[in-house]
Amino acid sequence: MGHLKGKKVLVTGGGQGIGRAISEAFAAQGAELVIHYHSSAEGAEAVVKETLSNGGRAKAVQADLTQEADAVRLVKESVAYLGGLDILVNNAGDLVGRKTLDGVDLDYWRKILDINLTSMMLVSREAGPHLIARGGASIVNLASLAGRKGGHPGSLVYSTAKGAVLTWTRALSNELAPRGVRVNALAPGLILGTRFHNTHTTKESADQTVQGIPLGRAGTPEDVAGATLFLASQYDGFITGATLDVNGGVYCT
Repeated sequence: MGHLKGKKVLVTGGGQGIGRAISEAFAAQGAELVIHYHSSAEGAEAVVKETLSNGGRAKAVQADLTQEADAVRLVKESVAYLGGLDILVNNAGDLVGRKTLDGVDLDYWRKILDINLTSMMLVSREAGPHLIARGGASIVNLASLAGRKGGHPGSLVYSTAKGAVLTWTRALSNELAPRGVRVNALAPGLILGTRFHNTHTTKESADQTVQGIPLGRAGTPEDVAGATLFLASQYDGFITGATLDVNGGVYCT
Protein backbone atom coordinates (compact mmCIF):
# COMPACT_ATOMS: atom_id res chain seq x y z
CA MET A 1 0.00 0.00 0.00
CA GLY A 2 1.21 3.48 -0.81
CA HIS A 3 1.44 6.18 1.81
CA LEU A 4 -1.69 8.28 2.23
CA LYS A 5 -0.05 11.10 4.17
CA GLY A 6 -0.80 14.36 2.43
CA LYS A 7 -3.20 12.79 -0.07
CA LYS A 8 -6.21 14.98 -0.77
CA VAL A 9 -9.48 13.14 -0.12
CA LEU A 10 -13.19 13.87 -0.46
CA VAL A 11 -15.57 11.52 1.37
CA THR A 12 -19.28 11.90 0.69
CA GLY A 13 -21.68 10.97 3.47
CA GLY A 14 -18.74 11.15 5.84
CA GLY A 15 -20.50 12.31 8.99
CA GLN A 16 -21.92 9.04 10.29
CA GLY A 17 -21.71 5.26 10.07
CA ILE A 18 -19.43 3.79 7.46
CA GLY A 19 -18.60 7.21 6.05
CA ARG A 20 -17.43 8.50 9.41
CA ALA A 21 -15.23 5.45 9.95
CA ILE A 22 -13.73 5.98 6.50
CA SER A 23 -13.08 9.66 7.24
CA GLU A 24 -11.43 8.82 10.55
CA ALA A 25 -9.27 6.15 8.91
CA PHE A 26 -7.98 8.55 6.27
CA ALA A 27 -7.29 11.19 8.90
CA ALA A 28 -5.32 8.66 10.96
CA GLN A 29 -3.15 8.00 7.91
CA GLY A 30 -2.37 11.71 7.55
CA ALA A 31 -4.58 12.43 4.56
CA GLU A 32 -6.11 15.88 4.07
CA LEU A 33 -9.89 15.66 4.11
CA VAL A 34 -13.12 17.25 3.07
CA ILE A 35 -15.98 15.47 4.80
CA HIS A 36 -19.32 15.92 3.09
CA TYR A 37 -22.53 15.53 5.03
CA HIS A 38 -26.21 16.05 4.34
CA SER A 39 -27.74 16.07 7.81
CA SER A 40 -25.01 14.59 10.05
CA ALA A 41 -23.32 17.87 10.91
CA GLU A 42 -22.41 16.81 14.46
CA GLY A 43 -20.49 13.73 13.32
CA ALA A 44 -18.70 15.49 10.50
CA GLU A 45 -17.63 18.37 12.71
CA ALA A 46 -16.44 15.93 15.39
CA VAL A 47 -14.11 14.26 12.90
CA VAL A 48 -12.86 17.66 11.76
CA LYS A 49 -12.21 18.76 15.33
CA GLU A 50 -10.31 15.58 16.16
CA THR A 51 -8.27 15.76 12.97
CA LEU A 52 -7.30 19.39 13.56
CA SER A 53 -6.37 18.66 17.17
CA ASN A 54 -3.97 15.98 15.91
CA GLY A 55 -2.29 18.41 13.54
CA GLY A 56 -4.14 17.31 10.40
CA ARG A 57 -6.25 19.17 7.87
CA ALA A 58 -9.99 18.64 7.49
CA LYS A 59 -13.11 20.58 6.61
CA ALA A 60 -16.81 19.67 6.67
CA VAL A 61 -19.13 20.77 3.86
CA GLN A 62 -22.91 20.37 3.80
CA ALA A 63 -24.66 19.57 0.52
CA ASP A 64 -27.71 17.81 -0.88
CA LEU A 65 -26.07 15.72 -3.58
CA THR A 66 -29.32 15.02 -5.36
CA GLN A 67 -29.19 18.68 -6.38
CA GLU A 68 -26.77 19.39 -9.21
CA ALA A 69 -25.82 22.85 -7.94
CA ASP A 70 -24.92 21.43 -4.53
CA ALA A 71 -22.76 18.70 -6.04
CA VAL A 72 -20.94 21.26 -8.18
CA ARG A 73 -20.41 23.50 -5.14
CA LEU A 74 -19.14 20.62 -2.98
CA VAL A 75 -16.39 19.67 -5.41
CA LYS A 76 -15.47 23.29 -6.04
CA GLU A 77 -15.14 24.02 -2.31
CA SER A 78 -13.24 20.78 -1.75
CA VAL A 79 -10.66 21.48 -4.43
CA ALA A 80 -10.27 25.07 -3.25
CA TYR A 81 -9.58 23.92 0.32
CA LEU A 82 -7.40 20.93 -0.52
CA GLY A 83 -5.56 22.38 -3.51
CA GLY A 84 -6.43 19.39 -5.67
CA LEU A 85 -7.98 15.95 -5.36
CA ASP A 86 -6.31 12.53 -5.22
CA ILE A 87 -9.09 10.30 -3.86
CA LEU A 88 -12.87 10.41 -4.08
CA VAL A 89 -14.95 8.12 -1.88
CA ASN A 90 -18.56 8.02 -3.07
CA ASN A 91 -20.22 6.80 0.11
CA ALA A 92 -23.46 8.82 0.25
CA GLY A 93 -26.60 6.70 -0.07
CA ASP A 94 -29.67 5.46 1.77
CA LEU A 95 -32.51 2.96 1.66
CA VAL A 96 -34.94 5.67 2.91
CA GLY A 97 -37.73 3.15 3.54
CA ARG A 98 -38.77 -0.34 2.56
CA LYS A 99 -41.36 -0.74 -0.22
CA THR A 100 -42.27 -3.81 -2.23
CA LEU A 101 -43.16 -3.52 -5.90
CA ASP A 102 -46.85 -2.88 -5.32
CA GLY A 103 -45.98 0.16 -3.21
CA VAL A 104 -43.36 1.72 -5.50
CA ASP A 105 -44.47 5.00 -7.05
CA LEU A 106 -42.42 7.19 -9.37
CA ASP A 107 -41.51 9.74 -6.70
CA TYR A 108 -40.05 7.00 -4.48
CA TRP A 109 -38.29 5.34 -7.44
CA ARG A 110 -36.67 8.59 -8.52
CA LYS A 111 -35.73 9.56 -4.98
CA ILE A 112 -33.88 6.31 -4.28
CA LEU A 113 -32.06 6.40 -7.63
CA ASP A 114 -31.14 10.06 -7.12
CA ILE A 115 -29.75 9.47 -3.61
CA ASN A 116 -27.73 6.37 -4.48
CA LEU A 117 -26.80 6.75 -8.15
CA THR A 118 -27.42 10.22 -9.60
CA SER A 119 -25.53 11.83 -6.72
CA MET A 120 -22.55 9.56 -7.45
CA MET A 121 -22.59 10.54 -11.11
CA LEU A 122 -22.74 14.26 -10.32
CA VAL A 123 -19.87 14.24 -7.83
CA SER A 124 -17.73 11.96 -10.01
CA ARG A 125 -18.35 14.13 -13.06
CA GLU A 126 -17.27 17.27 -11.23
CA ALA A 127 -14.30 15.60 -9.53
CA GLY A 128 -13.08 13.84 -12.67
CA PRO A 129 -10.97 16.64 -14.17
CA HIS A 130 -9.25 17.29 -10.83
CA LEU A 131 -8.46 13.60 -10.30
CA ILE A 132 -7.10 13.33 -13.84
CA ALA A 133 -4.92 16.40 -13.28
CA ARG A 134 -3.29 14.83 -10.22
CA GLY A 135 -2.43 11.50 -11.88
CA GLY A 136 -2.46 8.18 -10.03
CA ALA A 137 -5.83 9.09 -8.55
CA SER A 138 -8.54 6.80 -7.21
CA ILE A 139 -12.32 6.60 -6.89
CA VAL A 140 -13.93 4.17 -4.44
CA ASN A 141 -17.68 3.68 -4.80
CA LEU A 142 -19.78 2.20 -2.00
CA ALA A 143 -22.23 -0.35 -3.35
CA SER A 144 -23.86 -3.08 -1.24
CA LEU A 145 -24.38 -6.80 -0.91
CA ALA A 146 -27.95 -5.91 -1.87
CA GLY A 147 -26.61 -5.01 -5.31
CA ARG A 148 -25.16 -8.51 -5.59
CA LYS A 149 -28.01 -10.61 -4.15
CA GLY A 150 -31.09 -8.42 -4.40
CA GLY A 151 -31.49 -7.54 -0.74
CA HIS A 152 -34.21 -8.27 1.79
CA PRO A 153 -37.91 -7.66 1.11
CA GLY A 154 -38.70 -4.00 0.58
CA SER A 155 -35.27 -3.09 -0.78
CA LEU A 156 -36.12 -3.63 -4.44
CA VAL A 157 -35.31 -0.11 -5.64
CA TYR A 158 -32.29 0.31 -3.34
CA SER A 159 -30.87 -3.02 -4.56
CA THR A 160 -31.41 -1.94 -8.15
CA ALA A 161 -29.54 1.31 -7.54
CA LYS A 162 -26.65 -0.47 -5.82
CA GLY A 163 -26.47 -3.00 -8.65
CA ALA A 164 -26.19 -0.06 -11.02
CA VAL A 165 -23.29 1.26 -8.92
CA LEU A 166 -21.39 -1.94 -9.72
CA THR A 167 -21.96 -1.44 -13.45
CA TRP A 168 -21.15 2.26 -13.14
CA THR A 169 -17.86 1.31 -11.50
CA ARG A 170 -16.86 -1.06 -14.30
CA ALA A 171 -17.86 1.38 -17.04
CA LEU A 172 -16.19 4.38 -15.43
CA SER A 173 -13.01 2.41 -14.81
CA ASN A 174 -12.78 1.69 -18.53
CA GLU A 175 -13.25 5.36 -19.31
CA LEU A 176 -10.78 6.76 -16.79
CA ALA A 177 -8.04 4.12 -16.74
CA PRO A 178 -6.24 5.59 -19.80
CA ARG A 179 -6.28 8.94 -17.98
CA GLY A 180 -4.61 7.64 -14.82
CA VAL A 181 -7.61 7.21 -12.53
CA ARG A 182 -8.58 3.87 -11.00
CA VAL A 183 -12.22 3.20 -10.12
CA ASN A 184 -13.26 0.40 -7.77
CA ALA A 185 -16.22 -0.49 -5.59
CA LEU A 186 -16.93 -2.02 -2.20
CA ALA A 187 -20.01 -4.16 -1.53
CA PRO A 188 -20.53 -4.32 2.26
CA GLY A 189 -22.84 -6.90 3.78
CA LEU A 190 -24.43 -6.57 7.21
CA ILE A 191 -22.52 -3.75 8.92
CA LEU A 192 -23.98 -3.14 12.37
CA GLY A 193 -23.43 -0.05 14.49
CA THR A 194 -24.67 2.27 11.75
CA ARG A 195 -27.75 4.47 11.49
CA PHE A 196 -28.65 2.60 8.30
CA HIS A 197 -29.19 -0.74 10.01
CA ASN A 198 -30.43 0.83 13.25
CA THR A 199 -33.21 2.36 11.13
CA HIS A 200 -33.96 -0.31 8.55
CA THR A 201 -33.00 -3.66 10.13
CA THR A 202 -34.69 -5.26 13.12
CA LYS A 203 -32.65 -7.10 15.75
CA GLU A 204 -34.42 -10.32 14.79
CA SER A 205 -33.49 -9.87 11.13
CA ALA A 206 -29.90 -9.02 12.00
CA ASP A 207 -29.56 -12.05 14.28
CA GLN A 208 -30.92 -14.30 11.54
CA THR A 209 -28.54 -12.82 8.99
CA VAL A 210 -25.54 -13.28 11.28
CA GLN A 211 -26.37 -16.99 11.57
CA GLY A 212 -25.76 -17.31 7.85
CA ILE A 213 -22.41 -15.47 7.80
CA PRO A 214 -19.52 -17.97 7.53
CA LEU A 215 -17.24 -15.82 9.72
CA GLY A 216 -19.90 -15.87 12.41
CA ARG A 217 -20.30 -12.15 13.01
CA ALA A 218 -21.62 -8.96 11.49
CA GLY A 219 -19.22 -6.44 10.02
CA THR A 220 -18.23 -3.12 11.54
CA PRO A 221 -17.75 0.28 9.90
CA GLU A 222 -14.03 -0.16 10.53
CA ASP A 223 -14.03 -3.33 8.39
CA VAL A 224 -15.27 -1.26 5.46
CA ALA A 225 -12.89 1.61 6.23
CA GLY A 226 -9.90 -0.71 6.06
CA ALA A 227 -10.97 -2.01 2.67
CA THR A 228 -11.47 1.56 1.46
CA LEU A 229 -7.94 2.51 2.49
CA PHE A 230 -6.58 -0.51 0.64
CA LEU A 231 -8.27 0.37 -2.64
CA ALA A 232 -7.52 4.08 -2.34
CA SER A 233 -3.86 3.60 -1.44
CA GLN A 234 -3.11 1.55 -4.54
CA TYR A 235 -2.67 4.83 -6.41
CA ASP A 236 0.20 3.34 -8.40
CA GLY A 237 -1.38 -0.12 -8.51
CA PHE A 238 -3.04 -2.46 -11.00
CA ILE A 239 -6.52 -2.83 -9.52
CA THR A 240 -9.36 -1.09 -11.33
CA GLY A 241 -12.92 -1.98 -12.28
CA ALA A 242 -13.08 -4.40 -9.34
CA THR A 243 -15.61 -4.88 -6.57
CA LEU A 244 -14.32 -5.99 -3.18
CA ASP A 245 -16.95 -7.86 -1.17
CA VAL A 246 -16.89 -7.10 2.56
CA ASN A 247 -19.49 -9.50 3.90
CA GLY A 248 -17.88 -12.26 5.99
CA GLY A 249 -18.20 -14.83 3.22
CA VAL A 250 -21.95 -14.60 2.54
CA TYR A 251 -21.37 -13.87 -1.13
CA CYS A 252 -18.21 -14.82 -2.99
CA THR A 253 -17.37 -14.15 -6.63
